[in-house]
Amino acid sequence: MGHTYTNLNYHLVFSTKDRLPIITPDAKPRLYAYIGGIVRELRGELIAIGGVEDHVHILCRLGTAVSLADALRQIKGSSSRWANDELKLDTKFAWQTGYAAFSVSQSKIPNVERYIAEQEEHHLKRGFKDELIDFLKRHGMEYDERYLWD
Repeated sequence: MGHTYTNLNYHLVFSTKDRLPIITPDAKPRLYAYIGGIVRELRGELIAIGGVEDHVHILCRLGTAVSLADALRQIKGSSSRWANDELKLDTKFAWQTGYAAFSVSQSKIPNVERYIAEQEEHHLKRGFKDELIDFLKRHGMEYDERYLWD
């Protein structure tokens, strides 16, 4: 085959350090736009981004030029440095170590987009911990709850 063809869609989830509620309504649009710029620099496509004050969901398509781990390192590292320089929050901005990443088939993109868009409503009824555990279970991922929140 003379060309490389990929369609690598990811639903990425990660939280603020210690799950502090530091993503304010005023900061969200700027932070999300900055993260979108990082994804584009990685030659990816931001499909959707959303979340609440203590975590973010990203639906993106990444190419083969960068590994998933390298992409997350760049997204989290660059956005936290930028947030500390630009957002002037009351506390230091940092992301928690680790992340969750789930592959998304093309046919499920609209469902995940809708889920991300409805984060504010969703978290009125359900906390981040329950949400993450549900994702891990639905995707058949083993985990040890003792280490989920370190």
